[in-house]
Formats: sequence, C-alpha cells, structure tokens
Amino acid sequence: MNDSGIATGWRAWAPHLLSLLRVATAFLFMQVGTAKLFAFPGAIMPGGGTAPVTSLAGVAGVLEAAGGALLLVGLFTRPVAFLLSGEMAVAYFYAHAPMGFWPVLNQGAPAALYAFLFLYFSAAGPGPWSVDALRGRGAREQRRSLRLP
Repeated sequence: MNDSGIATGWRAWAPHLLSLLRVATAFLFMQVGTAKLFAFPGAIMPGGGTAPVTSLAGVAGVLEAAGGALLLVGLFTRPVAFLLSGEMAVAYFYAHAPMGFWPVLNQGAPAALYAFLFLYFSAAGPGPWSVDALRGRGAREQRRSLRLP
C-alpha cells in the first residue's frame, strides 16, 4: 500500500503532536493540583478552601501541581508520568469506582483518562519539544566531543 504525500507528511508530525498532547494534558492536570492547594484558578475543595498539604487531597494536589509542571516542560517525563498514572489509578479505584461501574456516572472519567494518558507518556516519552529531549541532545553532543560511544 502506497502512502500519499499528505499521509507521509502528516505522519512526520507524530512526534511533535506527542509533545503538544503532553503539554496540553499537563496544563489541564496542573490546574487540578493548584486548585486543591491554592484555590487557583478557583476553589474546588468542599467549603471553597484549600486542602491541607498533609491530607490525602493535599498530597494529591502536590503530585498534580509539581508533576504537572514537570510534564509541562518535559523534565523527567517517563518516571513522573508513571507515578502520576498510578496516582490517577488509585484515585479512580479509591474515590470513583465505589460509586458504580460506569465512569461517566461515578465522575471518574477524567481520572481514568489521565491514568491512561500518563501511562502512554511513560512509555512514549516526552516528544521532541521537551527539556528531556534537550538534555538528551546535550549528552549526545558531549559524548561525541569526548569520542565516547
């Protein structure tokens, strides 16, 4: 099967679209953490306040805000994404699954989607537009200048 020029050209964008997906996902996810910790961009905790950092919601907020920021710039993407995937899986089964099977009814669709997106990022990496990619290039250039394999 021959690919047309358009299909080949579009396929070439896949690594860059991976970076854009990572950035958009991280931006949205980071807001959940900042809302829990700082009530920014709005309060989402019961009573409109913030979560104490030592509470379960506070720990989740720290993971979401800090992990989201690291993913946003693409730094330590694979391990951070794997950790956040686990956090979202735990959040789903701890907070949402007990309220019923269907994610659309138990309000767990975002947690489930984040869990699988982060699992994908942990395997696929950050894409070319990331600090990880820049660090990789720098390490390769350094090895070349030292003539290391």
